[in-house]
Order: sequence, then C-alpha cells, then structure tokens
Amino acid sequence: MNFLACASTMILNATPREMDSNRTLDLDEPSTYMLQEWIISPPYTDMKMFLIPPIVCLVAAILVIPSILFVIFSSFSIRQETRYLLLGNALLCDLMYLIFYTLSAILNGANLTLPKYACVLLLFLLAVTYCGGLLTAAAMVLDIFLAILFPLRYVAILPSSRTKKLIVLIWLSSGVFPGIIYLVLMVTQKPALCPMNTCSVPIILVMTLHGDDAVKLCYMLSVAALFLCLALIHGCYIILYLKTRQSGIWESIFSRASVTFLMHHTILFFYFSPLLALVVETLLYLNAVIGLQTGIWMSLTICNVLMVLPKALLPYLYGLRYREISSSLKFIFRMKRLSLVSPVVSP
Repeated sequence: MNFLACASTMILNATPREMDSNRTLDLDEPSTYMLQEWIISPPYTDMKMFLIPPIVCLVAAILVIPSILFVIFSSFSIRQETRYLLLGNALLCDLMYLIFYTLSAILNGANLTLPKYACVLLLFLLAVTYCGGLLTAAAMVLDIFLAILFPLRYVAILPSSRTKKLIVLIWLSSGVFPGIIYLVLMVTQKPALCPMNTCSVPIILVMTLHGDDAVKLCYMLSVAALFLCLALIHGCYIILYLKTRQSGIWESIFSRASVTFLMHHTILFFYFSPLLALVVETLLYLNAVIGLQTGIWMSLTICNVLMVLPKALLPYLYGLRYREISSSLKFIFRMKRLSLVSPVVSP
C-alpha cells in the first residue's frame, strides 16, 4: 500500500477521540503529504536543472584528481611528506563523495527507488566521505600550524609514518560517528504506520526537522561537531597570523604567504558555507519564515551546489599550487605528448 492510500485509510478509520488525542497527526499532515507528493512526483524539469552542478563538478574532479593522486603515490619523495599525504587523502575523499552523491542525485532524478539497505549503505558512504574530507582539512591546517610554529621539531612530531596512522584514524573516526548515529536512530525509531521511502539527501534533511527528539538530537550533535571543527581550524589560522605578522611575510598582498592564506580561507569558506546555509535554513523553517517547499529548494541548493562545489575547486585552487605536483604533472604530460608525436622507426 502506498503512502497516500495508507494515510487516507488511517485517517478515515480513526475515531474523533483518537484524532483529538493524536495532535501530532493533525499538525504534521499537510507537511507530510507535501513531502510524499514531492517524493512521488517531483518537478522533473527543475530537478534535472539541479543535476547539472553535481555532474559538472564530478567531471571537473575526474579530469585532475586521479592525475594528482598518481603523482603523490607514485613518487617516493613526495609521498614521504605529510602535506602531500593529507592532500591525497582529502582529494580521495572528495572524489568518492562526488561519485556517490552524483549517483544518488541521478537515481533520485530518475525517480528510481533503491532497496532499503542499499540506500542505508549509500547514505553511510556519503557521510563517511564527507566527514573524512572535513577531518582531513582540519588535519592539513594542524600540519601547517606545527610546521610554522615548531619548524625544528616538525619532522619528529609528524613524520610520514605517523601521518599514515593519522589518516587511518581519520577514516575510522569518519565511519564511527555516522555509525553511532545510525545505531541510535535504529534503536530509538519506531516503525511508522505510513513510511516514506526516499534516499534523497535534501529530502532527508528536511524530514529531520519533522522527526522526534532522537532525530533532532542527532541533527544538532552533527551540526555542533562541524562547528567545532570549523572553530578549531579558524583558531589555528588566527594563531598563525598573530605569530607570523611581525616576520614580514604579510607586507605584500601578492606574497606567496598571503596568496596561500587567501587560498586556504577560500577553500574553507566553500567547505563550511553549506553548514552555515543549512543552519540559516533550519532557523527560518522552524520559525515559520519559509514554507516546506522553499525549505526543499534551499536544501537542494545546499546539497547539489554548495556541498559539491568546493570538492571540484580543491584540486585546482590548492593541489596544483604545489610546485612538486605541478612540475611532475607537466613532465608526465610532456613525455606523453612526445611519445605520441615521435616518429615510428621502420626496420
């Protein structure tokens, strides 16, 4: 039985006393119907427009990320440096997230319903790769912090062997946090009389605002953890600026330190602007400033544009700025071009 028939039967069979005692049903009925109507028959023209950003970002990432990863992990000298290992892990997380999210967006745009456990696995992988990217970004800032403030002890504090253990810890932490949230929700949630089957991340974000206390608690903990990560990163940058402002590296706006600082903040802005937009959307929605349909469109914009854009920009704005990586890529492409244009020697 589909959702509309199920809900209609439940309402018709309910007695007036039951309807009065269950005020949650009356309050949430219009929103629930609108959500399910969106899931069953979304506006396909507008939805297809929202498929363009993830696909474009995925193509842009595929064009350069595999080459950078090949340079990092094929060169012994490059992969011995902490900054390159962390950069490679960040690019790997971003590429995997773009692949999984684009797959999810295409399936939802085509109105294809995944089986329950396949949907759970896809959402779990999305959460793991997204958390992995954020934690790696925080580790990259910590690496710069240690390299500048403790230059003589930096190699002893964070050698390549310890960096590899840190990367393993990042992946484990990225899997533990979503796993705990999923187990809590699986234990606390009761089977719904008329469940809504969807694997769309924007719709799920809106549905969390209609959830019970356990769902809202997990939502607030996730947002608080992301804000804590953001505060840690910006705190390190502020300390770095205060410690190095008298060294003279900030005198010119076009100095390498200033440009690097600007690039870092640009990437961080793109990484955490979706979080700020999501908090603003939640506050506007809970205070009845915007309606449900506007909230869905805002969630689509956040998930399909703001969350995927920095993952496509990172290799271009950050990865290619490293001289070793850019020179290695130029050498590889030059050798490939020479091998293509070299004449074939006849016997």
